[in-house]
Amino acid sequence: MMDNVLKKYALIVAGGLGNRMGTDIPKQFLLLNNKPVLMHTIEAFSVIDGLEIILVLPHSQFEFWENLCVQYSFQTKHKLIAGGDTRFHSVRNGLQIINEGIVAIHDGVRPIISKQIIEQSFTVAAEKGNAIAAVKLKDTIREVKLLGGSRNVNRNNYYLIQTPQTFQTAIIKDAYNHATHYNFTDDAGVLEEISGKEINLIEGAYRNIKITTPEDLQVAEVFLAE
Repeated sequence: MMDNVLKKYALIVAGGLGNRMGTDIPKQFLLLNNKPVLMHTIEAFSVIDGLEIILVLPHSQFEFWENLCVQYSFQTKHKLIAGGDTRFHSVRNGLQIINEGIVAIHDGVRPIISKQIIEQSFTVAAEKGNAIAAVKLKDTIREVKLLGGSRNVNRNNYYLIQTPQTFQTAIIKDAYNHATHYNFTDDAGVLEEISGKEINLIEGAYRNIKITTPEDLQVAEVFLAE
């Protein structure tokens, strides 16, 4: 089926506590250009026609988020779902409420995501089953050996993985339902380990940063100002 006849979902996962930010407020709620980070992220996906947005938050943060929406007059339509103990459980909770179609799973603290990348991820996932945003390394890297020392490796063989990670819903739901552990760092890893399916990389963007430190917040402010 073509991607324009498949139902589209965005599953935005935001369960961070802000420990590396050194703040009492979770990083997804910190202000970025006078508005909480998470609102920028949701708005970035709201420009996609016919997209249903699902926000996964810890249940303990529901009231705080709802109060923020009132405070900032945030009316972008989205559905609120309770997360779990880990990112894995939060994503699985969100997947349980969606039907057949394509789902883009995205970090709530990646607010600088372009419409072009989102649309491409849906198109490729519709054709190939999955589409994972990634960028090439800029720096030289070294591999640390288990017994000590390190060695140079070819950076052209490695990519930095981002989100969105977009899938045909039946494929990713099946992978999450059959996972035997939850120590995964991303959704592509779940699919790869459970099904053995090939992972399809699409070109991400260096400005599609994940906000985890105060420096990241400053960089994101510059990108938004542009």
